[in-house]
Amino acid sequence: MQPSQDRPVVDRPVAGVLLAAGAGRRFGKPKALAGSPEEGSWLERGVSLLLDAGCAPVVVVLGAGAEEARALIPAGDARVVPVVAPDWEDGVGASLRAAFDALELEPAPVAALITLVDLPHLTASALRRVLDGGAAPSMLRRAVYAGKPGHPVLIGRDHWDRLRPGLSGDVGAAPYLRQHGAEPIDCTGLGGDDDVDTPPEPTAPSQRRDA
Repeated sequence: MQPSQDRPVVDRPVAGVLLAAGAGRRFGKPKALAGSPEEGSWLERGVSLLLDAGCAPVVVVLGAGAEEARALIPAGDARVVPVVAPDWEDGVGASLRAAFDALELEPAPVAALITLVDLPHLTASALRRVLDGGAAPSMLRRAVYAGKPGHPVLIGRDHWDRLRPGLSGDVGAAPYLRQHGAEPIDCTGLGGDDDVDTPPEPTAPSQRRDA
């Protein structure tokens, strides 16, 4: 399938999806609860990036540590919709299904812009590039970094039901995006390929030497 040439839809929203359900076993705790001095809470940062890109609603898919993670989501913003994937332990496929279920709304979003919580270096520029020119229901776009796939991913609404049957375990949207010719958007250097799987190495204490 060639990249969509449909005219962008300008009067319907693009939803945001932040996948933040994993237990982070290698990391040592759920990444929804992670943060760093430079970026602050990764969860808050991911939500803010999607909101600042104009996405509404923003569905935050939680799982491990869900109750603690809810407390990190900006309160009182009706655009932010936290959902708990009931079978989140099955993997990213379950999280995506929960996101698409939550987006069965009226008015229906024209597309979903999807990213991950463990990308603390993702920049707003990457989201803007993938959304450049608007979105249409048939569109498939994926950020690529030096030719390798990363995030965010834009999935038009026409694909949601077709994608669902293939979402299983740790199989997410990647096979579908490959098979259906997702349009690559070069985002090299914009942080969407820099997912963090392990905690930072502790800094060794400085050794004082007396004169």
